[in-house]
Amino acid sequence: MPEVPPAHSGPLGSVMPGSILNAVPSGVMPYALCTAFSESREFVQLQAQYHDGTTERSQLAQTSRMAFKLVQRLTAARVAALKAFWDAQQGGVAPFLFYNLAEGAYDPTGNSTQGRYTVVFRSNWAQVTGGGTALLRTDIQQIELMEVG
Repeated sequence: MPEVPPAHSGPLGSVMPGSILNAVPSGVMPYALCTAFSESREFVQLQAQYHDGTTERSQLAQTSRMAFKLVQRLTAARVAALKAFWDAQQGGVAPFLFYNLAEGAYDPTGNSTQGRYTVVFRSNWAQVTGGGTALLRTDIQQIELMEVG
């Protein structure tokens, strides 16, 4: 039987779980896909708006989190590669490594830390295929990556 980590006693005798471990990435996003994303920073806040129009804001974290959005139209081959990678990451369940090429060089092994982020897919898969009779295009809509570690 596997050994269970110890639990800590909380207030009123309740049992508190041990520490939460950092996300363990399960792969590295391919270079051809990393080039299709742009970066943004997000400060997570709680916001309350009152009937008189005033707002109250509270920051939830000391630092911002990186987010990356798909901004390029992908070729059919890159759409297939992104869908295969999406499926391999269980649609956002499993974290993976993403290289922001504006900050560092790509490393397919994931060993280089410069420009490397541990992320998950934050949005659902949605694609639209259409166009004229001569040109058929597939657009991937609203794919976003969010830093988790």
